[in-house]
Amino acid sequence: MAEEVLDYLVVGAGPAGLQLGQHLGHAGHRYLVLEAGSAPGHFFETFPRHRTLISINKKHTGYTDPELNLRMDWNSILADGDADPVLFTDYSELLFPDASDFLRYLADYAAKHQVRVRYDTRVTRIGRDPESALFVLTAGDEEFTARRLVMASGVTKPFIPDFPGVELIDQYADVSVDPDEFTDQRVLVLGKGNSAFETADNLIEKAAVVHVGGPRPVKLAWRTHFVGHLRAYNAGILDMYQLKLQHAILDGDVREVRKDADGYHVKFAFARADEVIKEIRYDRVICCTGFRFDASLFDEDCRPELVIDGRFPAQTPDFESVNVPGLYFAGTITQSRGFKKATNPFIHGFRYGVRALAKVLNERHHDTPWPHVELPAKPDALTEAVIGRINRTSALYQQFGFLADVLVVDGDTARYLEEVPVDRVLADPPDDAYVVTLDYGPDHDKIDPFDFVARAAQDKANDHGEGHYLHPIVRHYRRGELVATHHVTENLENEWDKEVHIGPLAAFFAREL
Repeated sequence: MAEEVLDYLVVGAGPAGLQLGQHLGHAGHRYLVLEAGSAPGHFFETFPRHRTLISINKKHTGYTDPELNLRMDWNSILADGDADPVLFTDYSELLFPDASDFLRYLADYAAKHQVRVRYDTRVTRIGRDPESALFVLTAGDEEFTARRLVMASGVTKPFIPDFPGVELIDQYADVSVDPDEFTDQRVLVLGKGNSAFETADNLIEKAAVVHVGGPRPVKLAWRTHFVGHLRAYNAGILDMYQLKLQHAILDGDVREVRKDADGYHVKFAFARADEVIKEIRYDRVICCTGFRFDASLFDEDCRPELVIDGRFPAQTPDFESVNVPGLYFAGTITQSRGFKKATNPFIHGFRYGVRALAKVLNERHHDTPWPHVELPAKPDALTEAVIGRINRTSALYQQFGFLADVLVVDGDTARYLEEVPVDRVLADPPDDAYVVTLDYGPDHDKIDPFDFVARAAQDKANDHGEGHYLHPIVRHYRRGELVATHHVTENLENEWDKEVHIGPLAAFFAREL
């Protein structure tokens, strides 16, 4: 067994692992980040395959407040106690930047904060000592030991569908990205996410026919507000399809792929045609069906339970494995919480989850309470605190409905806690608490934002939540029971600082207090 027993081992020096390392170091904990690659962000050396990030990099916002600027900066990661943060907006002015710039950014972040990383250290086995319950990680001929383990390794294994012949087709991870190799060919791209459409858009100028196929309809991010759904940047083939330019979108399942002398023969069951099965010939078939967490490294007695078709680890509200105490998760693998709703899969979401995890670890294992300020439990004081936060916070703005500010009332005093996971609050609710989130209205993803849909009036109080756009919601819980809800009316500029926002909120607190 290794000589030094650390407080924490972190696997993966991507954005989540680096940020968590900074938080752990700033708090004075003994930690080490293990990274298989020779530099930070090894994943981004290969992905996305066409090297353009679809995470927004909006440098010019008109704001001088750095907190507000983070609402438009989806790539910068956070750091405790840093008065001069390293921001990705200083590395590129492109709205959709190049992945190579992000690699430079991560390397500079790691250097500035002196994050303790062991590079070229690929973990091959994760076990647990039965007597001490310490985690023991093997990498080559070395062992590393810690009381707690945080997996920030991302999704490293392709998620491959199960049908006969799947082993014959190309995979997104290694297929050629040179469109000239597909000139005049018929190509089927499997998948309905951004990797599939990124691949398809790369081919539409040279390929004769490109079909994008998958079992579920295409979901558009501008409608669902989930940025993992198809982004407009990758949606060029939709124009080609709707304007009858040979390319097409297929809804249904592949039943079988067979390779003959004239190419691939795909049996496709069409979902919109009463399960009609048609055999279609292609020159190439490319699988772009996403990735999954690799749990094979773990010994059986400490292997985390998986969910969502075995793609992600199951987690508690504290980002801890549901079946392995002391095993935590950070980064994109936390997306099983709020799956395809919250922004946990993406840097602009999980950076706040990482910060929340650091607070969880301090609270649970180092007797450090969740940071808070105390206020008088009076309507004006609570209103001023909430209004001030909702007009600045980037965390609640990016992690809508997932993170909350919490006001815990105890007699004449209220404690204001920032950026607490909502399900953590509800799992162990205080006796009297107000939970503040930014969120969309009900059925917001069923409304076409470009249709003439009635919108809530911005100059009128809207306490019943008719608004569909992002707006503040304050929910009052007593002993875990929801007793009242207040909606602050929506605003086009996301500025809730007028009397129509302040007065009704103060009246709500006055009634409830």
